[in-house]
Amino acid sequence: MAFQKAVKGTVLIGGGAIATVFGLSQFSQYRNKHGTFVNVQAAEAVTVPIKHDFPTREEQILALKTTREFDVLVIGGGATGCGCALDAVTRGLKTALLERDDFSSGTSSRSTKLIHGGVRYLQKAIMKLDFEQYRMVKEALQERANLLEIAPHLSAPLPIMLPVYKWWQLPYYWVGIKLYDIVAGSQCLKSSYVLSKSRALELFPMLRKDKLVGAIVYYDGQHNDARMNLAIALTAARYGAATANYAEVLRLLKTTDPGTGKERVCGARCRDVLTGQEFDVKAKCVINATGPFTDSVRKMDDQEVPNICQPSAGVHIVMPGYYSPDNMGLLDPATSDGRVIFFLPWEKMTIAGTTDSPTDVTSHPIPTEEDINFILNEVRNYLSVDVEVRRGDVLAAWSGIRPLVTDPNSKDTQSISRNHVVTVSDSGLVTIAGGKWTTYRAMAQDTIDAAIQAHDLNAGSSKTIGLQLQGAEDWSPTLYIRLVQDYGLESEVAQHLASTYGDKAFEVAKIAQVTGKRWPIVGKRLVSEFPYIEAEVIYGVKEYARTAVDMISRRTRLAFLNVQAAEEALPRIVDIMGKELNWSEQKKKEELEAAKKFLYYEMGYKVKSDQLTDSSEITLVPSDIERYKKRFHMFDKDKKGFITILDVQRVLELMSAIQKGHVSGSRLAVLMKTAEENLGQRVVIPVDRSGGGL
Repeated sequence: MAFQKAVKGTVLIGGGAIATVFGLSQFSQYRNKHGTFVNVQAAEAVTVPIKHDFPTREEQILALKTTREFDVLVIGGGATGCGCALDAVTRGLKTALLERDDFSSGTSSRSTKLIHGGVRYLQKAIMKLDFEQYRMVKEALQERANLLEIAPHLSAPLPIMLPVYKWWQLPYYWVGIKLYDIVAGSQCLKSSYVLSKSRALELFPMLRKDKLVGAIVYYDGQHNDARMNLAIALTAARYGAATANYAEVLRLLKTTDPGTGKERVCGARCRDVLTGQEFDVKAKCVINATGPFTDSVRKMDDQEVPNICQPSAGVHIVMPGYYSPDNMGLLDPATSDGRVIFFLPWEKMTIAGTTDSPTDVTSHPIPTEEDINFILNEVRNYLSVDVEVRRGDVLAAWSGIRPLVTDPNSKDTQSISRNHVVTVSDSGLVTIAGGKWTTYRAMAQDTIDAAIQAHDLNAGSSKTIGLQLQGAEDWSPTLYIRLVQDYGLESEVAQHLASTYGDKAFEVAKIAQVTGKRWPIVGKRLVSEFPYIEAEVIYGVKEYARTAVDMISRRTRLAFLNVQAAEEALPRIVDIMGKELNWSEQKKKEELEAAKKFLYYEMGYKVKSDQLTDSSEITLVPSDIERYKKRFHMFDKDKKGFITILDVQRVLELMSAIQKGHVSGSRLAVLMKTAEENLGQRVVIPVDRSGGGL
């Protein structure tokens, strides 16, 4: 029965595939002939001079205050907003961008880190003959190729394994994945292929073995999303866009059109969040690119306008790198509740997600214990029984809000679009909503095209296809070797700098401090187990970082990789930023507390604390309590009344004991006794974490 169902389904899909292949083959031939020429032509057609460096934030704020009128004012500093600013400024339009928080502080830094077309959307397109879904996949695959080309230092192809546990699924999935390659055409990263059971286990040894039939491997792209977003913003700034983070829009400005008597949006009243100063920014066209906050800005224009944003929460968790191979991801196409889960290597860790559930719009989304456990349970289903998937191995967790939209121009008002929607209000406010990270450039192009048409702006076609982003121009895969040889950086640190800053890595290396060691010569790490160095904090300030949260979450990715490591690095980060930005001692304390609050609520500390409090049962007899209290005070030699991370590093076995829910019978007693005997002679030695987490 299962076999007949498989054959029937495969034949149906294969039949549709034949027609699809024919049409797409014609398209692919056309792109082979003309695609490369178009890319080069678009990038070289940019006539706007690019600056060697980008202005300071103070210079950008001054430009916003003193410019009489911009052609385009973009509200929102996520991927789409920054993409709009870059598209507009490279067409020769006088451009401004305002972001209430930091660049990429919202959804754009909380993605699955994939640059993809969407395998599941293609499945829906074929099964339901949905041309819109197909068009979205095709566009995304074209944009995937472009993004990998314009920022090779921040992105790379990633093989993703789809394990198969039933024989009939093998031809079914194979046809679907092959169609994915065909739709990509000449821009297919690498051809997908089938693996035998033994070969699949060789490449992904932690995979569950029982009932495994084989696997299919296909390719998508992966990137550092927050850094990619920042690269777009910095590139726009270098081309002359006045871009400012921490510049909040308070209300839209309007004027009456003398010809029609209608009110027209002509700018925005905004506030510099850091200084409290308010000022007006005038513009011929205002673009709303605020993601989940789309409706908030639309209601600034018209209080009666219906909502179009349908926010959906996506939670991800980060686990130690040993949970996945260094260069192989995993896709679970059908979880217990029908959602798709990715299990991917990222920054030498393992990222797992995502969930998809309705949520309220908020600037500070919080991951829930329910979502974290859902992901962990799905991971357990696919990993070998020999691999103990522990709650304590969750090093970080975060929630991002997807701005799904209903098209206001659609007759079916209940349909939610995963494609993007561009609308122009009666007063001229241009709104771009929906879409996904991969298609940010195409979304920006469509938005600026609509703005030019609606406001009769003097500009040509988009120039951003093939336009290299900040750091890409002189980058090469071997650039890190020059950093090692010329500056004496550790190889791991040099690789990190090259893959984060591209050809700008040399600017970071130049300001790196001497270590005083034989090797490395320069580059003091913020924490021992991650390649982030103190010089990045100084450079991060230059890149418009203005809070400690900016530094731990978006200029570096520490908060997204390991919240304990991020907390450990905070005091030093605050000291360096304080010196660069002339912070008072009070300001330093405020920044430290704000960053800890961010880690506690938004990066997963709180849910772990709650989980320990609610579910752990530590049973001690009165004599044990008294004995361990004395030993606690022996370890708390500074009389703080609590144990710090460094204290915990001395007694790392404590973490294992707490995770198991008991203390008696562990090696803790032996460790405590030894520590009591040697506490006076001990020297604090940093111990790299071996996987214990939140």
